[in-house]
Amino acid sequence: MGEKNKTIVKSMEVLSLFYKNEQLSLQDMVELSGRPKTSIYRLVGSLEEMGFLQKNESGKYVLGLIFLQLGHLVAERLDIRQISLPVMRALRDDVGEAVNLIMQDGKEAIYIEKVDTMQPVRVYTQIGRRAPLYAGACPRILLAFLSRTEQDEYINHTEMKAIASGTLTDPAELRSVLDQSRVLGYSVSHSELEDHTSAVAVPIFNHAGEVAAGLSIAGPEGRFKQERLPQLVEKVKQAANQISQKLGWVYNK
Repeated sequence: MGEKNKTIVKSMEVLSLFYKNEQLSLQDMVELSGRPKTSIYRLVGSLEEMGFLQKNESGKYVLGLIFLQLGHLVAERLDIRQISLPVMRALRDDVGEAVNLIMQDGKEAIYIEKVDTMQPVRVYTQIGRRAPLYAGACPRILLAFLSRTEQDEYINHTEMKAIASGTLTDPAELRSVLDQSRVLGYSVSHSELEDHTSAVAVPIFNHAGEVAAGLSIAGPEGRFKQERLPQLVEKVKQAANQISQKLGWVYNK
């Protein structure tokens, strides 16, 4: 890849500050970015002019409405969401647990769709949430079906930090779990992204037989006891197969 356009890179750095901040002043952006005020002033002026940023009533900057428009376009064009949603709702009604749809985005997994459970005690996951590929059943099932070369590249260049009490942080253990998940066709996690939560995940394949996404059911750890896991695995596999077939995947025994 050629050298990145420096102005675009700087602009993206400014916009990325709003991932965790709803509104920011110019001084806030200067302090958070570490860039000179004059540079931030020019970038913000251009971003505001193009509609990427706008001022609110308090005079601080927020993301512009163009992101809402672009977000809708992206959502509408992600056909896998539309295809998966009815299947996800049926799975939720069948097992009584939350259902998540997740895709790989670089070295992370991103939750692109969810169906919440009707249970009073639940695991809340927000669309747009990101997680490292090594942590949690659904992100890890995506990693499990990458090639060994891609897995090694990821593991060798990723610092495996503990996110919750059960997060895998040992590369050798992760490789073993990935091998097992690929053979079994599913992954299970307990307290990896959040304590006292569990998940069961399987891959979704496209027409070319490539992994297009991951499908998981998630809930409080107490509802994912060992004796219930085989039933949950079978249910989520059936749902993922339905979605895969709608994407053109043909299973060859």
